Amino acid sequence: MPHSRIIRTVALLLAAAHFTTSIAAADRLPNIVIIFIDDMGYADIGPFGAEGYKTPHLDRMAKEGRIFTDFYVTQAVCSASRAGLLTGCYNVRVGIGGALGPKSTIGINADEVTIAEICKQKDYATACYGKWHLGHHKQFLPMQHGFDDYFGLPYSNDMWPYHPGVLKLPMEERLKKWPHLPLIDGNRTINPQVTATDQEQLTTQYTEKAVQFIDDHKDKPFLVYLPHSMVHVPLYVSDKFKGKSSQGLFGDVMMEVDWSVGQILDTIRKHDLQNDTLVIFTADNGPWLSYGDHCGSAGPLREGKGTMFDGGCRESCVMWWPGKIPADTSCSVPAMTIDILPTIAELIGTELPDHTIDGRNIWPLMAGKDGATSPHNAYFMYYGKQLQAVRSGKWKLHFPHGYRTMAGQPGGTGGIPTAYSQARIGLELFDLEADIGETTDVANSHPEIVDHLSKLADVMRKDLGDNNVRGAGIRPAGRL
Repeated sequence: MPHSRIIRTVALLLAAAHFTTSIAAADRLPNIVIIFIDDMGYADIGPFGAEGYKTPHLDRMAKEGRIFTDFYVTQAVCSASRAGLLTGCYNVRVGIGGALGPKSTIGINADEVTIAEICKQKDYATACYGKWHLGHHKQFLPMQHGFDDYFGLPYSNDMWPYHPGVLKLPMEERLKKWPHLPLIDGNRTINPQVTATDQEQLTTQYTEKAVQFIDDHKDKPFLVYLPHSMVHVPLYVSDKFKGKSSQGLFGDVMMEVDWSVGQILDTIRKHDLQNDTLVIFTADNGPWLSYGDHCGSAGPLREGKGTMFDGGCRESCVMWWPGKIPADTSCSVPAMTIDILPTIAELIGTELPDHTIDGRNIWPLMAGKDGATSPHNAYFMYYGKQLQAVRSGKWKLHFPHGYRTMAGQPGGTGGIPTAYSQARIGLELFDLEADIGETTDVANSHPEIVDHLSKLADVMRKDLGDNNVRGAGIRPAGRL
């Protein structure tokens, strides 16, 4: 074969190989990273007004991505919130409420479909590093629910013998209430008695595990779920950030959370995966206000964790996917964690579960498409089994219920909480565009809105119940 023809043949082969590689790259399914912070207030990161410390990595993430100013969780408490995120359902529907403890005998039902199981339909590599809190017995742990790897605490980091509520008791009595806190790797307890020193390393360990997983699976689609144990009390931070902020220990811990985000994003960039990776950063509920200087800030929002006022269930949220999610933009259309599962299913082309889910695809909102609106008529806000509020557009209607409040009093210091007061709200309507703090009841001025939202609530009560009335659409939690 003449030399010139050989050159042309090689050039054609190289061009074909490049074309094939380009198609493969274009057809690659997106990687998914979900970073879920524990008990973080709405105003605890730079893009939402943090003071006393810097969050440069989250600032950059927001600059390169899109913030969601009206983003909600299903319920302002640990297990309930996580159930909503991972199943795409209101937690009441899947039978998970409150914060499951070490004596709990329930957990996520094997019949529920998690985000990880959605991704496994497309052969994703999947991992969870952090606080699980959907049942600590083996049948409830992540690797039985679609995750290939797991490392972390099975429940909250205060569920141990050093809980403030038992500190005055002798250790023998403490252990009857709160056994030692275990650290789990896969399905195996590798440390049955986590110490304060161990807790200082958790944020770093979770992050290193996530980074290594991305390194190891960079050539195929992956899902990383990173539910940090921080900033739930008790607060712990590694030596890297001790004493670094002017906001005390809480600020130090938030700086380490921001460092973790930076490590994840830098790893994605290192492998040139930024155009193939969706990263979502948000939290499970608002700040635990009774802990005072060891809790964060809900900013302009009312109340905090343990209430369905916006300070408890409305979370700061940043979404990042260069080239797909518009940079330096903001979305004020309400959205909720239940929408993440069906959105991922749409993005990767998988089937939704056969059973009812409550979430809807919100990709048009995430992508900033012109004229995008909410796919929901309303979001329904339960606390426990009580329907306490409905959010639709700019309106939020509270139904009569009791709630806990600091009533303007400061919380505790040094990790020891003070007591809440009890208060009650009647049937009250708020215009959240004009009144973000839910301070001024406008029900009398808008009876038609009250009537409309009340009728939507009546329909939901038939499905998911209310207080002692069981809804027809509730499914059981898993049981031992």
